Amino acid sequence: MNEFVTYQSEENYAIITINNGKANAISHDVADGLNAGLDKAEQEDKIVILTGTPGIFSGGFDLKVMTKSSESALELVTKGSKLSLRMLSFPKPIIVACNGHAIAKGAFLLLSADYRIGVQGDFKIGLNEVIIGMTMHHAGIAIAKSRLSESYLARSVNNAEIYSVKDAITAGFLDTAVPEDLLLPTAIKVAGMFSKLNKTAHAATKLRVRKPHLDALTQAIQLDSKGSISLS
Repeated sequence: MNEFVTYQSEENYAIITINNGKANAISHDVADGLNAGLDKAEQEDKIVILTGTPGIFSGGFDLKVMTKSSESALELVTKGSKLSLRMLSFPKPIIVACNGHAIAKGAFLLLSADYRIGVQGDFKIGLNEVIIGMTMHHAGIAIAKSRLSESYLARSVNNAEIYSVKDAITAGFLDTAVPEDLLLPTAIKVAGMFSKLNKTAHAATKLRVRKPHLDALTQAIQLDSKGSISLS
């Protein structure tokens, strides 16, 4: 894909790996690489396993881009929101093998996938936008609403509460957690489970179940495009 995102094709699935330094930040290059990986997985008719590097899935958007200007921040956030929209409506199952920390856009990627496996350990997962001075964008709220219960929505978005791995399962960011050495084997096992689904029925049912949320997210992206995003 590019130097920050790799693609490994297997018989029934493809592993897309984010590898962008210490924070595994989501930059324009990473977002482009993820979209290219999804393109290839769709062409190859492969279930997707999306993962990061040991200890971190992603710490969120690249702060160098986010702090450059409000225009620069809006451009990257918009690209990230469109990536989430694509993931939520993607015709193939997407499994996230979350290697550790998942903060901000890293946590939003968890909320954009079909099945999320975390690693047991002292890792932090959540949406820290309000902590770092960013008023949560409309698309972020729409993504959170689509996957979190009302009580955890307020705690996660308004209060920027950061969770342990165990509490992240309760909140809705993860579905399960396993020891680190079982992360990829478990993701592969889940991919095998997904391979038993009827592909057409899965894709159509996903769109039907998520239609209100996909419509809301599409409208939110349009609303965000008319405003500005900055870190204060």
